[in-house]
Amino acid sequence: MQIATTGLVLHQVKLGEADQILTLLTPELGVISASAKGSLRLKNKLFSACGLFCYSEFTLTSGRSHYFVDTAQVKKVFHGISATVEGMSLAAYLAEIANALSPAPPEAGEQLRLLLNSLYMISTQKLPLRQLKAIYELRAISMAGYQPDLLACAGCGRYDGPAFYFDPAEGDLLCAACAEKARKAPNLDAGALHALRHICLAEDRKLFSFTLAPASLQRLSRVSEQYLLAHLEHGLKSLDFLKTVLE
Repeated sequence: MQIATTGLVLHQVKLGEADQILTLLTPELGVISASAKGSLRLKNKLFSACGLFCYSEFTLTSGRSHYFVDTAQVKKVFHGISATVEGMSLAAYLAEIANALSPAPPEAGEQLRLLLNSLYMISTQKLPLRQLKAIYELRAISMAGYQPDLLACAGCGRYDGPAFYFDPAEGDLLCAACAEKARKAPNLDAGALHALRHICLAEDRKLFSFTLAPASLQRLSRVSEQYLLAHLEHGLKSLDFLKTVLE
């Protein structure tokens, strides 16, 4: 049976001289594996559409355990990603997160849009990569069903203040006073708390529309990564390399 779908290439594994297995994030099928025969040959009709981070239209044939790529046509290539090692490393990290979350439809379509928008922002280099990293981590894990409780302090109900503690395991907030009682050190300032709420609660079209002071971004980056890893429950190989190149 043939299936037509759009998909983003998250990962490639070379087989032999010219074949490869693609990991695709698709809106209709979720995350799938697909064999792309001959796609590493320059003159092959699949070559341009099966590159890493290519967003393409695919015609697939379903097999017993995975799919086979019959045709592929490019819809979008994020050329700016490859301009820097940092950009490529962040894109690989985001792709590994998407693969690890392995969303099923209809969530897969929402996760795909988030990842496409994030790759576009990496390619345009308009925002700090650490900010894009935090946005994707928090938004992706929230969409996967792990949205943190950010409305107020879990202890006293306080909404704002100069310092808060965000619990990366429980996903809730404590104001500075309640954090002290719980013997926790605040890890968010006012700017980082506002950004945390914005990322998790803002409309899609406003998701990337905020600025953050370097000190606040550092705090946000730390807690967003901790929260993601706490709910994935395993490490990510691409994160280890990303940390060696990202300032």
